Amino acid sequence: MKATVTWAGNRTFLGQTESGHTVAFGVAHEEHHKPGPSPMELILIGTGGCSSIDVVMILERGREAIEDCRVEITAERAETDPKVFVKMHMHFVVTGKALNPAKVERAIQLSLEKYCSASAMMAATAVMTHGYQIIDTAA
Repeated sequence: MKATVTWAGNRTFLGQTESGHTVAFGVAHEEHHKPGPSPMELILIGTGGCSSIDVVMILERGREAIEDCRVEITAERAETDPKVFVKMHMHFVVTGKALNPAKVERAIQLSLEKYCSASAMMAATAVMTHGYQIIDTAA
């Protein structure tokens, strides 16, 4: 896996992935507005995305009628440099028809404990917790 990060001026950077996708990121600087997410925000998004992909795939393989999956992430950082994440809570909101709560919980656990590389890295510095809510559209 490869990526390139190029300084675009001020505090703006462009990240380009090996697959050809580009994302602008950086921090606000003087009169310039923030060009996109900060690197730490990208880490949160990446962790949520990694786990959400797992949860959806696991539930689809389990033939659950999943329609939507959202994860709301709250995190705390250390007060001193390097300001790593020290706490992270992931709250999954899974929507579908008559979803089996045990399968939803198991999919989340498998993601966070076995499959999601991003959450495994985060667990090295942060206390990781999670919860979930199921929205049933069968009614």
